[in-house]
Amino acid sequence: MTGKVYLIGAGPGDAKLITVKGRECIENADVIVYDYLADVHLLEWARPDVELIYAGKQCRDHTMHQWEINELLVAKGKEGKIVARLKGGDPLVFGRGGEEAMALREAKVPFEFVPGVTSPIAAPAYAGIPVTQRAMATSFAVVTGHEDPTKSVSGIHWEGLATSVDTLCFVMGVTNLKMIADNLMKYGRSASTPVALVRWGTKPIQEVLVSTLEHVVEDVEKAQLKAPAIIVVGDVVNLRHQLQWFDNKSLFGKTIVVTRARSQASRFREALVNEGANVIEAAAIKTLALELFDEDKRIMEQVDTYKYIVFTSGEGVRYFFNALSAMGKDARALGYAKVCAIGSATGRELSNFGIIPDIIPVDYKAESVVDALEHQVSSGDSVLLIQPKKARDVIPRALRHMDVQVDILRMYETQQDTTQQEALVNALINGDVDYITFTSSSTVTNTLQLLGDNALELLKHTKIACIGPITAATAMSEGLEIDVISPIYTTEGLVDAIIADVTGESQ
Repeated sequence: MTGKVYLIGAGPGDAKLITVKGRECIENADVIVYDYLADVHLLEWARPDVELIYAGKQCRDHTMHQWEINELLVAKGKEGKIVARLKGGDPLVFGRGGEEAMALREAKVPFEFVPGVTSPIAAPAYAGIPVTQRAMATSFAVVTGHEDPTKSVSGIHWEGLATSVDTLCFVMGVTNLKMIADNLMKYGRSASTPVALVRWGTKPIQEVLVSTLEHVVEDVEKAQLKAPAIIVVGDVVNLRHQLQWFDNKSLFGKTIVVTRARSQASRFREALVNEGANVIEAAAIKTLALELFDEDKRIMEQVDTYKYIVFTSGEGVRYFFNALSAMGKDARALGYAKVCAIGSATGRELSNFGIIPDIIPVDYKAESVVDALEHQVSSGDSVLLIQPKKARDVIPRALRHMDVQVDILRMYETQQDTTQQEALVNALINGDVDYITFTSSSTVTNTLQLLGDNALELLKHTKIACIGPITAATAMSEGLEIDVISPIYTTEGLVDAIIADVTGESQ
């Protein structure tokens, strides 16, 4: 049985710029062969059992030669596999997709092209530079800048290109920038023509340099701007000062570390990215389901007998309903119990299982749950509290003082996650981190353990941002100086607090 190879344009950098069909191919693939310029977040949509093969190629540093990639695609196709070949930008715009397709055709392996958003258009757009503009630029060309400068005869028709096209976009041209500028001026392009280089276009680490043909080489050398970058030549570059938008975002240029568990981090990461931040995911913790013993199972079987059920986290919600599902039950098993959730995030997680909380305290902490329930419960009422293995005893102690029966169901535990330890240490050593965020006391203690004896030294030039006073108190007890404390105990509140710190605006 022969499989099929999808030659997919992975887009210019931002993972969200993948096409719908491109994402579907990733989700259905048996094998994913991906390039240097394909955003790694695209791989989050892949199946857990997918085979991942990196085939990245940088200037003078090839993980695999092109002929090896061709043979790999043919071999996997002939094994009957569905292959997603992820190529930066569009596979047919200097992506060598045509070569790979020819190899597949010769081997009689079925293939499809899945066009992608191409960087010569997208990167300038993220820099506020349209490649065409009415009355200013009615034509544009995409040109390779990767040509060997030692060739006796250029394959580029410089004489016609220099003056016949309004906007020129060069890809892979940083190392040949002098040759490009010299040839354009030699064949008639004005030395004062605006030029922009857009490095890592569409990503939060995007850099933009604006110059002219006459001075661009020295300006790039002075700025030490490296590949990969798109070179844009033409009057449209002057529109950047009016149309600049991406690098105007509140957190653009800021690198922020997220230490919360991966299973909880996606919403937080997205909120930061949407504000322009470069996010380093360095989970210090992970959560694991606890084994349910006979007494726990008895509680689960009789969950409809409780008058109140209190969920203290979104993780607790997920683990509880997963266990309930394993018993062949769903939300109907809760009967007429009133449900209390600590925080809007926990409430949102409950809504995923068809539950609208009856009680969400004003402040998202254990003491506020006690205050909220104090006016609801009566002596003799039964309350089920869903908690992790380690948790403060504020809620059960206070409720028992009110003569309320409290049962505790511990659904999960938090453990240290060491998978991103090296990446976190390297980022801090390089001075690349502006903020490190802590969303719970456990993220503080586990992060400090990961960093070891030099933790305080590594963090001394990084701002510390915490959700709420309890997390902040833990951080301070460990010797950290706190720069940001979110007055609203949610990740959304923490994002707002960081923005306020960056902009100097008080919340």
